[in-house]
Amino acid sequence: MAKRTAKASAPLTEVVNESRPAGAHTDSYRESFNDIYLDLSKEPGKCRIAESGLGWKPHNGETFTLDKSEFINAQWSRAAKGYELKVFARNAGVVLLDGFKQEDYDALQKCFKVWYGVELVQKEHALRGWNWGRSEIGRNELTFNVRNQPAFEIPYTEISNTNLAGKNEVAVEFSLPTDGDDTGTNGHLGGARTKGKKMGGAVDQLTEMRFYIPGTETRNKKNDEGEEEAGSENEEEHNAASLFYEALMDKAEIGEVAGDTYATFLEVLHLTPRGRFDIDLYEKSFRLRGKTYDYKIPYDHAKRFFLLPKPDDLHQLLCIGLDPPLRQGQTRYPFLVMQFKKEEEVNIELNMTEDDLNSKYAGKLQARYEEPIGTVIAKIFKGLTGRKLTQPSPNFSSHHQMAGVKCSIKANEGNLFCLERAFLFVPKPATYISFDHVASVTMSRVGGAVSASRTFDITVTLKNGAGEHQFSNINREEQKPLEEFLKVKNIKTKNEMDADGAMLAAALSADPDLASSEDEEVVGQDRGSADEDDESVDEDFQADSDSDVAEEFDSDAKSSGGGSDAEGDDAEADKMDEDSASDTEKKVERPKKKAKTGK
Repeated sequence: MAKRTAKASAPLTEVVNESRPAGAHTDSYRESFNDIYLDLSKEPGKCRIAESGLGWKPHNGETFTLDKSEFINAQWSRAAKGYELKVFARNAGVVLLDGFKQEDYDALQKCFKVWYGVELVQKEHALRGWNWGRSEIGRNELTFNVRNQPAFEIPYTEISNTNLAGKNEVAVEFSLPTDGDDTGTNGHLGGARTKGKKMGGAVDQLTEMRFYIPGTETRNKKNDEGEEEAGSENEEEHNAASLFYEALMDKAEIGEVAGDTYATFLEVLHLTPRGRFDIDLYEKSFRLRGKTYDYKIPYDHAKRFFLLPKPDDLHQLLCIGLDPPLRQGQTRYPFLVMQFKKEEEVNIELNMTEDDLNSKYAGKLQARYEEPIGTVIAKIFKGLTGRKLTQPSPNFSSHHQMAGVKCSIKANEGNLFCLERAFLFVPKPATYISFDHVASVTMSRVGGAVSASRTFDITVTLKNGAGEHQFSNINREEQKPLEEFLKVKNIKTKNEMDADGAMLAAALSADPDLASSEDEEVVGQDRGSADEDDESVDEDFQADSDSDVAEEFDSDAKSSGGGSDAEGDDAEADKMDEDSASDTEKKVERPKKKAKTGK
């Protein structure tokens, strides 16, 4: 066996040695290349290609290896640091090796063909700059081709979500590092980018790309088993964008989650983002399935959980703080806000073995729940994530004995909850303000005279000049409970309403006309006759007196024409006026006549 291997490798070595590049060297069984970068790594390393497979080792770190049984195909193309070798592996996905020289191609081609039985294909990238072309959904990546040349490729591991943004538009969202401290690199591999975090390698990160896909495509109908039926009579047209979306969902495994669902809740109302979603709870993540959008959220991204009773005393709110935030197009949602009816109870049994329940989640989860649906979902989330479930502070109770107060941020109405260590405004825009970042709270009265007397505003100023948050249109009755709560939490409070009231009182006392304005209002209200039961006779009015000038509507006005026709018209008009007046008197006096008859 060893002799056959030596005979096979000898001709290869001879061919390679004819044009030996400066950065590479060889022996009977392997090829070595220096200054090669693995998966956008920060540090270069040495790449070795042997009969058993491929290896890469940085100057300070561990060795990355890829067995030859993993190789499916390989590509050679121009890249950022020279020439790039792209290997498509069965389980490892796409492996990128950048930094080769152009003259290395011949040696690599011979190695891949003889040792791995894989052809190294040269690929020229499209450099026309066109933004239209054809998409190709391959085994490990999505390729966008312009005139049969790849313009760019997107590995499926870098896609975090995809949605139908319109009838002919598909939005593709990319994975990002969890936070600023997460560089997305493997230190033991010389800073090589980990799968799903290659977009975080630069200062500016690509977060989303949209594809416009017009027209329709013809596909065969599927039977009950999901298989396509052959024959032209079974063909039907489908929206091309929808087919692309479904294929990408399948390849990127966005809708697929490892393992069975522990619990599923259907048609749960979400206030942020707005809509109804089905919630599937898995071991390491949960999934939101809506009509348009579909999200898979790892439990690691859920940082905070809040279970809050809504001030209407009819609903419960479950708020989940996410980092990184959920993205829907250009909008970012740092909080999920769900709403449940308090009286709606659910009876559910977790789809979990008894061994898992006793070993993994001992004391955290129950096998069966029979409680209000909001409480059940909150408890299951708490058990699966191990996070604390925060509820409103017992130190605050509103004027109506509620846990929160109604207010608004600009034009958005919502509820402000006083927690043990923070303020939380929900549903939109969901705002979380930790007491550690609060410098002071100012209560002020803004608006006209009527609104200012009934409501007030509070402004939360943050430390170190980090800005402020204003909550407006708070009921005047909530001032005292809020002041007492802030006093308990030792938060500096400024009350500008007392100063405004003192200035107003001083102005009223200085100007007697302003001070009597309330009396004038009361008098003005009493002047109306709508509330009087009896009509009073106006003694100054004399019905028989002659007026100096005959008015147009006076009953005694004479016609200037003097004709009989005019007099007849006047007489008829007078008669109609008298009939109308008598009818009015009858309507007004009718209750009195009934009272007299009763006597």
